[in-house]
Amino acid sequence: MKTVVGVSDLRVSQNVHEMIVTYALGSCLGITAYDPMARVGGLLHVMLPRAKADPEKAKAKPAMYVDSGLSELLNGIYALGAQKRNLKISVAGGATIKRDISDDYFKIGKRNFTMFRKLLWKNGLMIAAQDVGGRRSRTMAIRIADGLVTINKKPIKKLSKHKKI
Repeated sequence: MKTVVGVSDLRVSQNVHEMIVTYALGSCLGITAYDPMARVGGLLHVMLPRAKADPEKAKAKPAMYVDSGLSELLNGIYALGAQKRNLKISVAGGATIKRDISDDYFKIGKRNFTMFRKLLWKNGLMIAAQDVGGRRSRTMAIRIADGLVTINKKPIKKLSKHKKI
């Protein structure tokens, strides 16, 4: 069973027959969290770094923002039995899609990734794998049965070092 997560949305699941996928990760971030012991996971597709930018919109659509969306994702998988100590977190996106990089005045992709890393650090969590930056859009998926995360249908690489975005 395939479930599609749209922009500013998320899905958590314990259904081992489910694959959760999101498309068109440009400057947006796709974030997965998975507990292999509980076989619980989720995927979040965020657009912007901080809910403080528009608190009313953040109340209605918390998954639009890295800070409020990550909180929703983690609370959702914890409610299904995930444990913080077991989490495997992956991230993709944060690209500069503009034809001319010097046109990327707001640097949304870079700001999204910076906010994400700060939140993980504050919460004592680590990134297990990432595919961020660059100039291409990505499709990200997580298979709940075993936590396999793919980017454009290829397994995401384990994090050996941070790629500069």
